[in-house]
Amino acid sequence: MVDAINIRTAQSRDAEAITAIYAPIVAQTIISFELEPPSVIEMRERILRTLVTLPWLVSVSDDGQVEGYAYASKHRERLAYQWAVDVTIYVREDSRGRGIGRRLYLRLFEELAQLGYFQAFGGIALPNVGSVALHESVGFKPVGVYRKVGFKLGAWHDVGWWQRELRQPEPPAPLLPFGGQAV
Repeated sequence: MVDAINIRTAQSRDAEAITAIYAPIVAQTIISFELEPPSVIEMRERILRTLVTLPWLVSVSDDGQVEGYAYASKHRERLAYQWAVDVTIYVREDSRGRGIGRRLYLRLFEELAQLGYFQAFGGIALPNVGSVALHESVGFKPVGVYRKVGFKLGAWHDVGWWQRELRQPEPPAPLLPFGGQAV
């Protein structure tokens, strides 16, 4: 477990560090089904678009380095799905195994529950033992597998889906927008 981590809302200035974490994952692994790493400009736009309604959090070391990030996105377009989100998390390679992912996720879940969300879903390209372990350690339960759904790096890959309840289901109220302001 990491000694102490600082979690805060992502800012537009974090786009370069976030891109540096994400680009090798896109370029060298099946973890992300994107085929080309986004530019810093595109990543900045993604952060700003997300923060209009949903949280995007970063873990920052004492010396100001972004060590990981987690964010939520709309689960599906149909209106009845509006109280469910997909969640995503990435931790810098040299920061993995220190509890950063767990702490980011737990904070993200708190934020989402306060905004009115009930369910979170995570898709994991398989195999990915580390990601499965992280998701299950924070309460996700497996719900199914899309078989051979993505073609990347010369092969077809499965995606497993996990679900976590954020709070007890009850008649829903209108959702609140995320209050984080991107700078």
